[in-house]
Amino acid sequence: MSVYRKKTVGAALAAVLLVGGATACEDGKSTKKDSGAPSAPAKAAEKPAEVTPAAYLQKTKKKSEEITSLRYTMAGEASGQKISGEVSMRLKPAVAMAMAMESPEKPGQKVDIRLIDGAMYMGSEGKWLKFDLKTLAPDQAKELDSLGSAQQGQNPADTADGLSTAKDLKKVGEETIDGQKTTHLAGTVTIEELQAASAASTPEAKERRQKNVQALQDQGIKSLTMDIWIDEADQAKQVRTQGSGTSGPMDITIKFLDINKPVEIAAPPADQVTDLAEMMKGAGEGSA
Repeated sequence: MSVYRKKTVGAALAAVLLVGGATACEDGKSTKKDSGAPSAPAKAAEKPAEVTPAAYLQKTKKKSEEITSLRYTMAGEASGQKISGEVSMRLKPAVAMAMAMESPEKPGQKVDIRLIDGAMYMGSEGKWLKFDLKTLAPDQAKELDSLGSAQQGQNPADTADGLSTAKDLKKVGEETIDGQKTTHLAGTVTIEELQAASAASTPEAKERRQKNVQALQDQGIKSLTMDIWIDEADQAKQVRTQGSGTSGPMDITIKFLDINKPVEIAAPPADQVTDLAEMMKGAGEGSA
């Protein structure tokens, strides 16, 4: 496989395997009839309780656990590679993804990538190369399967869980993104804190998050700055993750466009596909 293809496939997998209530007091009004007696000084109406950053994250985490499909854009860099693309992902009944991303090796050129039935298809203009992940990269294929069983993927529940452990968690303010009002929260978490968050998760999420933590450690990243923008429906509208390691800076921003809307993804027509596993098998038989 060429260096170009390796880097493109690596960037695509990174894109998939990366990126966590309060009630208002009612205004009380007296219903008693006037008895003629001097009335007590009127009590000032109580203001709605201020929603804490932790409460925002808890609501978002709960909403995120219900995600079955989503569409988002992602932009930034990780491990020395620029990442830019738009993704449509289905998590149930089985994981499938379609991505249009900028080529990491050829700026200005788009690469279409699909992940379905344990295989990755990469190509454009009616020509596709198939990578059977179950044969060529079984570990990555297993991780993709686990995404569906845990109903996650780029699910912001992971961000909410991790960010909730930040000692400096704060509300930055109210901001508008794509015409939607959002609440911006931010904080810094260490790898140790992320490990603690994963230990409190479900078995599936725990395994996935521990692998993510290990990937960060392999890059020499010791802490992350995390930002999340939550809309009025308690859904994450945008997530940004920043860190620095031995392989360079990581700065990825994910903006969610649609959540829980139908996503149809199919493999390219068979007559447009070249199977890399078959090519390698044929080459091996020829050399033998």
